[in-house]
Amino acid sequence: MTEINSYPLHWPAGWKRTASNDRKRANFNSRKDTGASYRMKRSLTVSEGIQRVLDALRKMGVPSWNVIISTNMPVRQDGLPYSGRKDPDDPGATVYWRDPFGPRDAPHKCMPVDQYDRLADNLAAIAATLEYMRGIERHGGAEVLDRAFQGFAALPEYVSRGWHNVLGVAADAPREEVERAYKILRGRHYPDRGGDIDILQKIQEAWKQYLEALGIG
Repeated sequence: MTEINSYPLHWPAGWKRTASNDRKRANFNSRKDTGASYRMKRSLTVSEGIQRVLDALRKMGVPSWNVIISTNMPVRQDGLPYSGRKDPDDPGATVYWRDPFGPRDAPHKCMPVDQYDRLADNLAAIAATLEYMRGIERHGGAEVLDRAFQGFAALPEYVSRGWHNVLGVAADAPREEVERAYKILRGRHYPDRGGDIDILQKIQEAWKQYLEALGIG
């Protein structure tokens, strides 16, 4: 089974990336005491975004040790991203988890978000989506929720539309980022390491398309 990294970002193959110039500023915020009779809004921190994700999954019965938060922010000894540091150029985030009561070899479920220009806000968006989907379960839609998360688990398959989708990078990503993603994926799926030859061929095709787009194919 493919290893999932906390760092660097392990973006699920087949999920469309948001180009850097299309990312938006989010409205997620927290509040802090001002010493007066009111509280002032402030930008959410990465640490608070992480906690929102973990809290949302905990309410769904998923303990924190069953969760992988993958970003381009270096991680602490506990495997969680640092907070209080400059945001990475690619602020995308993907959260992977497994049902603690499900089969041990079941694939991870995942939820990736990169539409906002701050890592903390992408984490908060994941948490908000999880909370919304948990609401479906509370209102009697447990089967609908289960099918939705089955879809999340199944969607990150390798697709032939667009080299950047296959490699899990933005279409305008710098060459060093694209090359790094290609090498990581190629290493994971090399047949001598237990990988799938069909997936490896799609990765090679995506790399060839990228080089051709640069005019050096």
